[in-house]
Amino acid sequence: MTSRLAVLGSPIAHSRSPLLHAAAAGVLGLDWRYDRVEATEETLPGLLAGLGDEWVGLSLTMPLKRSVLPLVAAHDPLVDRLGLANTLRLGAEPHLANTDVGGVEAVLRSEAGAARAVVLGGGATAASALEALGRLGVGERIVAARRPEVAAQDLAGLADAVVPLAEADLAGADLVVSTLPGHADVDVALPAAVRGTPLLDVAYSPWPTAIGARWLAAGGRLLHGLDMLIEQAVLQVRVFTDADPDAPLPREDEVRAAMRAAVGR
Repeated sequence: MTSRLAVLGSPIAHSRSPLLHAAAAGVLGLDWRYDRVEATEETLPGLLAGLGDEWVGLSLTMPLKRSVLPLVAAHDPLVDRLGLANTLRLGAEPHLANTDVGGVEAVLRSEAGAARAVVLGGGATAASALEALGRLGVGERIVAARRPEVAAQDLAGLADAVVPLAEADLAGADLVVSTLPGHADVDVALPAAVRGTPLLDVAYSPWPTAIGARWLAAGGRLLHGLDMLIEQAVLQVRVFTDADPDAPLPREDEVRAAMRAAVGR
């Protein structure tokens, strides 16, 4: 029987996840069908209740990363720490995991130990980015958000400070992570020159985003959001196959290379 998987969220038509997971299944010889499914906070409970035994797992994107938590009893410790999940392994003992943190960490590993990082945006992905920056030993983690009062509550214990988006001080940052939507009209003042400072823009459609294009024009380095998507997807495949995000896949380097080729990276 063909195993079923899907990415759930709204909007979801732009997602590249089906390409990534199909590439992994091809390398690993898995009989998988991975789809996109439009799902909202209101429709998610009914969708989960209607899944049959052929379903192996789900990837979860906006706006489901928080709302899924009360619907599944078992959570990895990281899920409970952040209050966020992007991965649901189904089967006899369904459980939630978070692979976004590992995805950001993998892309930014060469920037470990940076003195000061600024995260643009205060939503679910920002929380995962802050956790990853903490794991990498970044000294000071600042969040710049459109609604700083809400972000300060949601990101308590993860950020050293939360400021309004328009007041983001990017000139003093050693590293910037943008978690803003790709189509966002961003009211952020960029320095005239950023001298090679890296910006990880987790959005990948369109590419480059408006802020990414401005960053490049100012002399910065732009890290592709698809690279983060690929790395978190590798961890998801680990969860879907062995339930352990820390256990490397057989032929994992081949899986990663196939995923990169599938999305033109």
